[in-house]
Amino acid sequence: METYLQRDFASQDYVGVLMHSRGFQAAVAYRMAHVLLKEGHSFTAKWLSCRIADVYAIDIHPAAEIGSGLVIDHGQGLVIGETASIGDNVFLFHNVTLGGTGRVGGDRHPKVGSNVVIGAGATLLGNIKVGDHAVIAAGAVVLKDVPPGSTVAGIPAKLKGKANKIQ
Repeated sequence: METYLQRDFASQDYVGVLMHSRGFQAAVAYRMAHVLLKEGHSFTAKWLSCRIADVYAIDIHPAAEIGSGLVIDHGQGLVIGETASIGDNVFLFHNVTLGGTGRVGGDRHPKVGSNVVIGAGATLLGNIKVGDHAVIAAGAVVLKDVPPGSTVAGIPAKLKGKANKIQ
């Protein structure tokens, strides 16, 4: 919750984050579903995941691995696939997809490093890596690895320069 107060300018106090931030609420529910899945309660974990999607329009597979300090701004349309992983202190805007290409099984979703910002409507597909401190521009379609500390934009995404490090 502290991360929301530090990084989401619309968040003004703990009660506001707790009561009004769909992204925070969905992340907390995901963490509960993730624990249930790890403890062997697959049916309940997947049921909770479906409820999160129904209520918040945020689809996070309970098997995804997500670090601490995740901030989901708005969150509508967010999709995080089963084998995706997200590092610490990542900021995701609405309508972001961390998805597979549909062409391979197994480990098929993006691996996002720490201190990364992914802009609204960005789509990251396949088992790609996004390095620490990277910035993915809004609307970008990322199909290849993104080096640490870089900014990518476009369709398909291309390197645009260095990113400003996020604290």
